[in-house]
Amino acid sequence: MTDSTHRTTAIILAAGLGTRMKSRLPKALHRLGNQPMINHLITTARKVFDDVVVVTGPDMPELEKAVRPFKTVTQIERLGTAHAANTARNLFGNGDVAILYADNPLITAETMQRLLAARREGASLALLGMRPAEPGRYGRIVEDHGRVVKIVEFKDATEEERRLTLCNAGVMCAGADDFRTWLADVGNDNAQGEYYLTDVVEMAAKAGPVVCVEAPEAELAGVNSRSELARAEATLQTRLRNAAMDAGVTLVAPETVFLSTDTIIEADVTVEPNVFFGPGVRVRSGALIRAFSHLEGCEVGESAMIGPYARLRPGTLCAAQTHVGNFVELKNVELGEGAKANHLTYLGDASIGSGTNVGAGTITCNYDGVFKHRTTIGERVFVGSDSILVAPVTVGNDALIAAGSVITNDVPPGDLALGRARQTLKSGQGLQIKQSLKARKEQG
Repeated sequence: MTDSTHRTTAIILAAGLGTRMKSRLPKALHRLGNQPMINHLITTARKVFDDVVVVTGPDMPELEKAVRPFKTVTQIERLGTAHAANTARNLFGNGDVAILYADNPLITAETMQRLLAARREGASLALLGMRPAEPGRYGRIVEDHGRVVKIVEFKDATEEERRLTLCNAGVMCAGADDFRTWLADVGNDNAQGEYYLTDVVEMAAKAGPVVCVEAPEAELAGVNSRSELARAEATLQTRLRNAAMDAGVTLVAPETVFLSTDTIIEADVTVEPNVFFGPGVRVRSGALIRAFSHLEGCEVGESAMIGPYARLRPGTLCAAQTHVGNFVELKNVELGEGAKANHLTYLGDASIGSGTNVGAGTITCNYDGVFKHRTTIGERVFVGSDSILVAPVTVGNDALIAAGSVITNDVPPGDLALGRARQTLKSGQGLQIKQSLKARKEQG
């Protein structure tokens, strides 16, 4: 970051169509860690640069929406990377400018900072390079005594140049005014008839030293196909898993746990194998997430136990010491402290009080085909197995729902509700029966 008179700017080129993805979705919107690739890059760039500008292609409203509120500029014709960068020239500002690519989403803030530092240490231009195990069709970086002379695209490289192992990652940084001058002079006399951003390297080398900042292949490798997307996902998941374990989380089988970029798991949580965390999940300290569970848009309280084979959907809050067992699905549910739903149950659009036990096979019927309705269950309620609660309905504190009941009317506090043939209320008997059972239990 710099002072307000010389602001640094990150220009992200994102006009790619994703042809090799075989997709109608813009390449930049394909997802990693359950968010678009470009959002990863924007999040990182914001840590290093003062301003972020995204170059989109024509007819990409989804992409423009995804990158709001950041500035965008449209590359009407796709005539190459230099042409794309030049499209944003009026937004370069007056400080250092880095040109980034939406399909290089995993560059770290540390690497971006090293790039910017190299530029500030006297380089006319600094760029990122890598030494992949299989250089393939990457452009090659040609050096002379440690200084970059030029970058040659694979299609235009000689056999000798193709044997070089230092490859171009595409990212480069220079002063705004220099970039404007160089981009204006880039031509398209090459095999593809395109304006290559790499051509500015030779121009920069005449103005001063050009340096290469090396970073690992896994960080810089581009994403141009579904298989490369999968490899990038694997790299990201390794980062996320390691960060979680470093923060005090136990992952029993790390390679089987899939996290979202925004997943928050506090220390002393244990996650068993084959668990999937979708966007918007927070798990509090001491919780146990058992095997084969799926969580999305939810919060799990301290010392809660979820799963195995549980599904928590958006809007769900499981308070401290709750139990959600096998084949239980919760959607938009508030499960109070110490409440339990241990077996074969669907609870949707419901508020359930502390200490309540929901028996196996219970269903809240929350949808009438048009509207969603809410079920409210109080504290210390016992819901018998195979019960159906037809919302909107309220069950008071300390009530008892007999097994196999269909509940269509409110149940007052402490009552016993039987709805097997028709609903019958026995005033006060729910509490009486529970007290009697507890007394018998105490007597042994």
